[in-house]
Amino acid sequence: MKNGIFKLLTGILILLVFTAIILSAVYKKPPVKKQAPVILGRIVIVIDDWGYSLNNLPIIQQIKIPLTCAILPGLKDSDAVMKRLDSLGLEIILHLPMEPKGRHNLEKDTITLGMSAERISEILDKDLSSVNLAKGVSNHMGSRVTENKKTSLIVLSEIKKRNRYFFDSFVTNDSVCFDLAKKMGIKTAKRDIFLDDRSDFDYIKGNLIKLKNLARKRGIAIGIGHDRKNTLLVLKETLPQMEKEGYRFLFLSEVVQ
Repeated sequence: MKNGIFKLLTGILILLVFTAIILSAVYKKPPVKKQAPVILGRIVIVIDDWGYSLNNLPIIQQIKIPLTCAILPGLKDSDAVMKRLDSLGLEIILHLPMEPKGRHNLEKDTITLGMSAERISEILDKDLSSVNLAKGVSNHMGSRVTENKKTSLIVLSEIKKRNRYFFDSFVTNDSVCFDLAKKMGIKTAKRDIFLDDRSDFDYIKGNLIKLKNLARKRGIAIGIGHDRKNTLLVLKETLPQMEKEGYRFLFLSEVVQ
């Protein structure tokens, strides 16, 4: 009698276990899908004028966000700063000196209006050998050259031959380079906002707000700052917060088209 009851209870228990297993499989909740983070806008920040010194490397190495760094060729610290910035995982471009309007102290071998194609080719060869990790080229100053279609065409043709993209710093509203580069099939982009025409913190922060508002409105925005202590300190403080807000930072090479 006892054996019969034991067998009956054992059978019921086994039946309950199998029923629980079957019900668990049938009513198993689907895995919760993680929602992709909302991206309010994409932002590229280019930092110009590297090569004069190594002074601001300790600050930029604390900025754990993609930045594109434009290095002037042939300066005393151009090579050292290029290697250090590259080791930090930042993107390198050549900051090519071009002739501006008005009187300025020009860098050695600045490309000038009317310069021959042969001479421009020589300069680009030399400068890209100096900044040999450059993925692209931007103009340093150059308001006079970038308004001139003939000389700009020579410069852009030489950049295209060397398979680099061109970033128009857009130092003059009459620049022809962006449109010309697109027609020539060169990957290109142009600057939207200069961040640090003045060096005080509030001014730079205000321009970063303008930049993110533009990115939110248009989908993408590109700002230019410079290798200056205050600029980099503001970026160190502000960019992580902007990232938390939903802005995504990219290298220039990710947005040129």
